[in-house]
Amino acid sequence: MKTKIFRIQGKFMMGDRMKPFTKELKAINEEDIKEKIYSEFGSKHHISRNKIIINEIAEISEDEVQDTIIKSLVEE
Repeated sequence: MKTKIFRIQGKFMMGDRMKPFTKELKAINEEDIKEKIYSEFGSKHHISRNKIIINEIAEISEDEVQDTIIKSLVEE
């Protein structure tokens, strides 16, 4: 299966306030993306899934990628 590039926007609870985030990730589908977001925030920030709110998941083209790591993966 071919992976797609997604831009994810949302917010998460850090301390006593919500912090916005925008991430770009490669995945097969939106369910895979949600799992990656929950996993990444859980491991890096020790945040439980119920403190992460995903507002938007949009598939983007290779030309729209802004994240340098994802951009380098696309160019390979």
